[in-house]
Amino acid sequence: MTGTDASPRSTRTAPSRGERVADWTDGRLGIYSFRFLVRKVFPEHWSFMFGEIALYSFVVLLVTGIWLTLFFDPSMSETVYNGSYAPLHGVRMSQAYASTVHISFEVRGGLFIRQLHHWSALTMIGALCLHTLRHFLTGSFRKPRELNWLFGFVLLVLVTLEGFVGYSLPDDLLSGTGLRIAEGVTLAIPLVGTYLSMFLFGGEFPGHNVIGRFYGFHILLIPGIVVALLTVHLILVFYHKHTQFRGPARTEKNVVGQPLFPHYTAKAGGFFFLIAGVLSLLAGIAQINPVWTYGPYRADQISQGSQPDWYMGFLEGALRAMPAWEFSFGGHTVNLGILIPAVIVPTLMMAVIALWPFLEAWVTGDRREHHLLDRPRDHPTRTAFGVGFVALYLVLFFGGANDVLAQELHLSLNQITWAVRIGVFAVPALTYVLTRRICLGLQRRERDTLLHGRETGRIRRLPDGEFVEVHERLDRQREYELLARRAYTPLAAPTPEHDGVPNPDRRSQALRHRLSRWLYGNQIAKPTPQEMREALAHLGHPDNGHAALGGRAASNGHAPSNGHASSSNGHGPTAGPSASASADSGVRRGRAGEREADQELH
Repeated sequence: MTGTDASPRSTRTAPSRGERVADWTDGRLGIYSFRFLVRKVFPEHWSFMFGEIALYSFVVLLVTGIWLTLFFDPSMSETVYNGSYAPLHGVRMSQAYASTVHISFEVRGGLFIRQLHHWSALTMIGALCLHTLRHFLTGSFRKPRELNWLFGFVLLVLVTLEGFVGYSLPDDLLSGTGLRIAEGVTLAIPLVGTYLSMFLFGGEFPGHNVIGRFYGFHILLIPGIVVALLTVHLILVFYHKHTQFRGPARTEKNVVGQPLFPHYTAKAGGFFFLIAGVLSLLAGIAQINPVWTYGPYRADQISQGSQPDWYMGFLEGALRAMPAWEFSFGGHTVNLGILIPAVIVPTLMMAVIALWPFLEAWVTGDRREHHLLDRPRDHPTRTAFGVGFVALYLVLFFGGANDVLAQELHLSLNQITWAVRIGVFAVPALTYVLTRRICLGLQRRERDTLLHGRETGRIRRLPDGEFVEVHERLDRQREYELLARRAYTPLAAPTPEHDGVPNPDRRSQALRHRLSRWLYGNQIAKPTPQEMREALAHLGHPDNGHAALGGRAASNGHAPSNGHASSSNGHGPTAGPSASASADSGVRRGRAGEREADQELH
């Protein structure tokens, strides 16, 4: 049989059904060309789950929202209720409110789906806020991910607006109060406020078009934009590759983790069902937004203790804390009591969040690409600012519940309001200072751990009668994680002579060179304890200690920006603070050279 002859039919192996389906699909969609996605690597860290929680909650939102559209009537025409909920019999209400009560009491599983939809919205917005905060604190917004940060920020704003529009649709007394506030905020915008109000509400509030317009925004416009931005966001995540925390074998040019298929796919599928199960449990046992107890919206009524959903609480608190300031200009009244807290303050807050990657790059001058994440403690200023921002949000959030706090805590409403007014300025500043000091303290504690090792709890008595605690060196992986905050490089080889004159510090420089190569390169054998003590004694010498340790940069907990410090004796670069710290972690305390190096580090 020649090479061109076909083998007998009896000896062929028929392709399986799965192969035939795959081949048929590939011939029409070219799925085999996407096989590189199967090996896409995802690193592992618990903080990465916030984005997944938001994504899976969005999927539940879409499914439950499609179901609710089959029964909800977004009409403002009036009707008299005669349904199964007796306390509302004979009450005039809109068709939107009547259909919401009908879904809750007369459609099988309607109340469960309504509450599942609402809990999913709250969970998604909360997960997005934590997801954004995680990116902020770890520095993943830096080059080349600035645009992806902007996409994520726009997603957060749109989802927040989607939640506000969605819980306004039932046309109950609580949501109507929120719409009344939104109309007042819109009218307070100079020059364009009246035009925006007419566009949003279709005329004077409450009117007959607001629910229909908001319904179109809620089910078509905003979800469509969110899906498009989410798709672009995920594509950029794949294109830029996933960020990861520093650790062994992790560099700026690789990703250490598990492939998309089958490991990550199986874990993600299980996590989706876990999120869906938790949301279903909340929907089944935790009541939320009982519109039948509020009654239909009437412009002449409002309830005490009216609170919006949590993501709009900061805006409510800002409005309640702001004094009623206003002035007239050119025949027009400018209401600062609404303009400042509801327009200017939120705009400034959102602008700072959106432009932070560019602001930080401008202040620090850092234009490099970053694919490794930072620990929050390694950037005290950024972390302190983020925590201070959260503190400001929380102060305004609790200010939005000043009436409830006054009633439950038996305090004066005016006292709580003044506490919020003062706290808006005092609490973020105090939080900033405390957070920054905590971060610097954690850095110093880690440096002390590198110097002296781990406490063992064992006490040893020295020949001279002194009792000391025995320390053990940290394991190499932990040392690597603590030293990986800056990319240090080994020292250059010592020069035997300079301009024909022998180098007077040749032995000290050779010892430091060998110590550096052993610490950061593992290229040679470990130096002897005596050699390590001599090198440390040279680093801690009063004449050249500040130059060897990086001077001021080492004393405040920050390594030099270029990874090493310059020497003052003209012999080239010397080891940074982490070099002496890691070396001392291998020997015991009690020697003069080590104590001298300790004092320089602290």
